[in-house]
Amino acid sequence: MQPPARRRALPALLPLLTCSLALALASEDVKKEITRSKNLEKSGISRNNDIVLDLKGIVFVIQSQSNSFHAKRAEQLKRSILKQAADLTQELPSVLLLHELSKQEGAWTILPLLPHFSVTYSRNSSWIFFCEEETRIQVPELLEVLRRYDPSKEWFLGKALHDEESTIIHHYAFSENPTVFKYPDFAAGWALSIPLVNKLTKRLKSEPLKSDFTIDLKHEVALYIWDKGDGPPLTPVPELCTDGEDTHCATAFHSFLPLCGSPVKKEDIFVAVKTCKKFHGDRIPIVKQTWAGQASRIEYYSDYAESSIPTVDLGIPNTDRGHCGKTFAILERFLNHSHDKIAWLVIVDDDTLISISRLRHLLSCYDSGDPVFLGERYGYGLGTGGYSYVTGGGGMVFSREAIRRLLASKCRCYSNDAPDDMVLGMCFSGLGISVTHSPLFHQARPVDYPGDYLAHHVPVSFHKHWNIDPVEVYATWLAPRVEDKARPVTQKGFKDEL
Repeated sequence: MQPPARRRALPALLPLLTCSLALALASEDVKKEITRSKNLEKSGISRNNDIVLDLKGIVFVIQSQSNSFHAKRAEQLKRSILKQAADLTQELPSVLLLHELSKQEGAWTILPLLPHFSVTYSRNSSWIFFCEEETRIQVPELLEVLRRYDPSKEWFLGKALHDEESTIIHHYAFSENPTVFKYPDFAAGWALSIPLVNKLTKRLKSEPLKSDFTIDLKHEVALYIWDKGDGPPLTPVPELCTDGEDTHCATAFHSFLPLCGSPVKKEDIFVAVKTCKKFHGDRIPIVKQTWAGQASRIEYYSDYAESSIPTVDLGIPNTDRGHCGKTFAILERFLNHSHDKIAWLVIVDDDTLISISRLRHLLSCYDSGDPVFLGERYGYGLGTGGYSYVTGGGGMVFSREAIRRLLASKCRCYSNDAPDDMVLGMCFSGLGISVTHSPLFHQARPVDYPGDYLAHHVPVSFHKHWNIDPVEVYATWLAPRVEDKARPVTQKGFKDEL
């Protein structure tokens, strides 16, 4: 037992001990704060929002398309940005529509336009902010976010995606650890500081872009900027969002199945399935078990007529590589032998999984009287001319007018085994008919895309049965369900969403 004097001394010491402990903790907090401030200063991120930036310093670039539906949506977003700027009583920023910036076929790949941005905006601007036509932007919040970053430094900002496993659409890049490389989700918006734009412009002048394939633009842009470690990696910005449920978000992405009036009737869509004898027994049963029942008009085109399916022999031998001869025979048959009233043709592979019900909603936003060539857009040689094309595995959608103009031209396959999707892209490019891109079509399997990316999609198609259960994939991703309600697209849509 303690002596009475020591027991009386302990309560007297407690306030002193508490005070000392508090001072020690406070000292630790101050040290942490000083360290954090130094790190922020070193990185170029401002903690006090003391960077002067007004809206005039931001150039907004909407990744728009020339098709009337998409151009109208982009115009609505442009008006929303300018109205918000006016409400802030600030000088209005530049808001550009990508499809109006250049007649160059590859303008949608962004990199060829960087020299234009450098020359035009480097003197009076700090940022180029890119977004998609369905990106929703809270302009005041975005301004506050960008004020955190020193605009005299090289910045590449966005919502970070990464591959969960190495994938063919990225040429199996970073196969040892696919999660290590981050690339932006364009739907959330992404930004380049002007110093980085200027640096990339110098590189483009000294090293012209390779004449190669453009498959997944967001990944390829990030690779080019990173430049094997000589350029900046993507800096993740939590306020650039796609779900829009968090109050801290400066951007959001409203993914929906658009509906512009009534869905297209089943009878107005003709579905052509490309197959061959060796796949009659395993792939065609999966087509019939999953999505074929949604199609009112469907035919299976093969190198062998089999009445039990039935298949139609087009008289074109099967080829192991491309299927250009078969595809052009299908186009000729549709235009010259099918009913004139059928507005749309969809050509798919026998291992394509597709939702016809969702496609009917999507097509309500396009005019079959226009030359429409719709699907997932790829590119070839766009750094040096080249052309865009709809990749075949995800499904190629044609309006009757597009087919009429194509077949009226002299553009044809250079061989039966030429890649049909690329030849079609080359032909339509020569005719001045642009590919209309929809991210709802997918050339690969769900596992080939980041989960965060697919989370804000209402997919129309996937492709390939390799290492998956196609029936399960269809049931999970594409089968009709109650929540598959399309949202009407109206002029008032933007005001209601903001």
